[in-house]
Amino acid sequence: MSIGRLPTRQARLLLVGALSVFALTAAGTPGLAGPPSPRPGTAGDLARTAHHTFAKSATNRTLAGEDGDEEGASEIMEAAEQYAEARSAPGTIAPGAYSAAWAQLRSLPHTSGGWKDETALPYNSDDPRYRDIDSNSSGGSGLVTGRVTGLAADDNGNVYAGAANGGVFRSSSGGGHWRNISDGLPTSSTGDLRLDARGRLWYATGEGNTGGTAFVGSGVYVLRNPQHGTFAAHDRVGGTELESTVIRKLRFVGDRAWVATNRGVWSHSTRTLSGAWTLEFAPNPTYLPGGSQANDPNAPYKNFANDIAVGRDGRIVLAIGWRSGDAYNGFYTKVGGSWQRITLAGDISSAPQDVGTVTMAPAADGSKYYAIEQSPAMLANPDSALKGVYVSDSGSPFGPWRLIADYHKLAASGSALTDPGYMPGIQAWYNQFLQVDPADPNHVYLGLEEVFETTNAGTSWTTPGPYWNFYFPCWSIDPSKQTGDCHQTTHADQHSVAIGSDHGKRFVVVGDDGGTFRRPVRGQADASGHATDWKSLNDGTMDTLQYYSVGVGLDRGLGTAISGGLQDNGESIKRPGDRVMGSNFGGDGGDTIVNPVKGCDIAAEYVYLEMRVTNNCAVNDGSWLADPSKATTREIAPPDADAGLARFIAPFTYDTRDPKTWVAGGQHVWIQHHGWQIQSGDEWQNAFDLGAGHVATGVAASGGMAYVGWCGPCNNQGFTRGIAVGHTDGTGWHQLTLPVDGTLPNRYVSGFDVDPTNPNHVIVAINGFSRKWTEGPGAGVGHVFESRDAGAHWTDISANLPDVPANTVKYVWGGGLVLGTDLGVLYRAPGQRNWAVLGRGLPTTATLQVKTGPFGLRVYAATHGRGIWSYDLLQLLKHH
Repeated sequence: MSIGRLPTRQARLLLVGALSVFALTAAGTPGLAGPPSPRPGTAGDLARTAHHTFAKSATNRTLAGEDGDEEGASEIMEAAEQYAEARSAPGTIAPGAYSAAWAQLRSLPHTSGGWKDETALPYNSDDPRYRDIDSNSSGGSGLVTGRVTGLAADDNGNVYAGAANGGVFRSSSGGGHWRNISDGLPTSSTGDLRLDARGRLWYATGEGNTGGTAFVGSGVYVLRNPQHGTFAAHDRVGGTELESTVIRKLRFVGDRAWVATNRGVWSHSTRTLSGAWTLEFAPNPTYLPGGSQANDPNAPYKNFANDIAVGRDGRIVLAIGWRSGDAYNGFYTKVGGSWQRITLAGDISSAPQDVGTVTMAPAADGSKYYAIEQSPAMLANPDSALKGVYVSDSGSPFGPWRLIADYHKLAASGSALTDPGYMPGIQAWYNQFLQVDPADPNHVYLGLEEVFETTNAGTSWTTPGPYWNFYFPCWSIDPSKQTGDCHQTTHADQHSVAIGSDHGKRFVVVGDDGGTFRRPVRGQADASGHATDWKSLNDGTMDTLQYYSVGVGLDRGLGTAISGGLQDNGESIKRPGDRVMGSNFGGDGGDTIVNPVKGCDIAAEYVYLEMRVTNNCAVNDGSWLADPSKATTREIAPPDADAGLARFIAPFTYDTRDPKTWVAGGQHVWIQHHGWQIQSGDEWQNAFDLGAGHVATGVAASGGMAYVGWCGPCNNQGFTRGIAVGHTDGTGWHQLTLPVDGTLPNRYVSGFDVDPTNPNHVIVAINGFSRKWTEGPGAGVGHVFESRDAGAHWTDISANLPDVPANTVKYVWGGGLVLGTDLGVLYRAPGQRNWAVLGRGLPTTATLQVKTGPFGLRVYAATHGRGIWSYDLLQLLKHH
């Protein structure tokens, strides 16, 4: 989530960082998404100070809007919906859609051959090979992987890590040397992980963080022997009640398991795992599936539960409410047999406008309870959304609660986020964990954007895991040093935590947007309170990297360079012979294109079409240390990036028959003819206006013909979509008259590919679910459509495809088609009608982009949760 050396026109991006989406399979009320992270602008204290000052003022302008209103924040909130919109518009999705699609997928035949994980090696965010002013290198995160949203640990050195969309991994050595234990399940989205008193591992699926490409799940699973076993579909607890939900927390109350979901609070016996889950409480039951208001656009946000707290007397408090605020938000308990909203005693606020995302954690001895409270009202605060951190000294979740930290106190405790406009808790709706040391009720780990620690029940705090090392006195951008003179820190954006032990040595493990990090429970720190003993557990054996894109090109005459844009982990690059991948662009990584004949020509998007290009893989040559103008990358964003007229992850590509010709889409279609030698954003030409409020969702070009899909509005409140077609010389642009008879569904246009032998022959991939699951106008049926007359007429070629969101389509060697979906990659052979699963070994996760490598003999799949995988198409020549 880094911003880098940004000109003023990029100021509006400073709060978008980890933005992606809350995919509840329904569009609805948006909320703020991941803020950015300023990074050093140039070498030297003067440059650092100048950049820091710019970041402050730019962030404040963003929150206020360029003209002093709230337009900036509104743009950010709109961007947060992108991922959900693609899968839900024009309506809402009924429960069971993903499970039904998974069952369909399992019934299909497989082609011969297997997939290779190209990114199953360490990924160094501090790699000095690519250190310059446009990377995060030297920030201190070290080896990273994708977001980890669930953690559990025992006293035998076993650690269990659940990734946002990568499933559950086990380590038997306190972290590292990971092995996946959940690839047999229909979902890989993690909400929570818990070990019960019997040593069983409970896996609550469906990420509840409501921020970064969060997928729904298929319920709760229990692994009876987690030290040696693997999850299977028959390990599910109960029936289909929790399908297509997200689960923020799983708690044990007596002999029952309770879950806080987006459809209220449910419970189930821990003794008998069969039988249905019981709905304990939903504040607005008419908005649940099957209810009279189930198709209301805001239905997904009307029953959101955050946590369950139970006192020593067995009484329960529910923390209920949507992060952006609603009249039902608050704390609830049972009074006279029915759930009623209550006011908790003490400093904690029980007012609906202040009860947003809440996490509560008890001391093991029952003597104290701790809580984090995010305030919907404070989303308008430019500094932080954190209402406070509290302790109940009575050990009762009813209080009285005492304030032990606000964002000002945390900022003064060694935080790296000390500037107005960007302070601790700025993403408190997305970043939260609490862990009380089982051996000491006064010792607590607190996770927001950073890791905080108190040993005296909140009287004072330190920051053992600061956001990064930039701006600390110890920091140096010296390429010869891994983290300057500072120690390693964690990655930013904390989500999960666990305490365990290995051979009697106790440790704490934290999970964040960069994977997992470990230190002793009572570790060492420097005079500033920054830990000196963090160890990254991201050794490459848990490849949960969340790619939006992939690009491949020949490199060094030895093989291929593979690049890809990542959620909150910049742009990765793997070159021939590499044993460690490096990061050559910072921040989020969006779309990517690589020169197929020169793999070090790379164009990478940050977000919103903010693009940079390099002609040497962004390899550090040191010249920029003395002259910042000699940075290894240069900015080439088209004007829509400045105007805020593009999607969060906006599409761009090159003409497959003329790689010097590029097409990019915002509200306008932009074309440039200099390829990777483009020098600035001024070289783009405006070829076509898609229309006010319309933004591009997919682009393709070949033989001088380009196709651009768009939406606007893009959510289920008035959803519209279209396709524009024209020539890359700027002529002949026009909107297609799309059929209204259902031939081409009224759903999100995700991707195209053009027949390399005939530019009038085009294939389009349509996202979302078909009419069976989508309650909304004109949803239609099918996911892949073909036109042989440049889009004038379309034919449904979905045939036997599972009814699952389709994200990307690609023509491959011999005229076959490869389709990337939310659950897998499929293949249609030349001249055939039906589809098969392409190869074996690809994990069940979302594939957002498919590309071919040089000479077209290998397919590369960018998965959003399990890295980049490749498949050798020559394997198709083998017999089944």
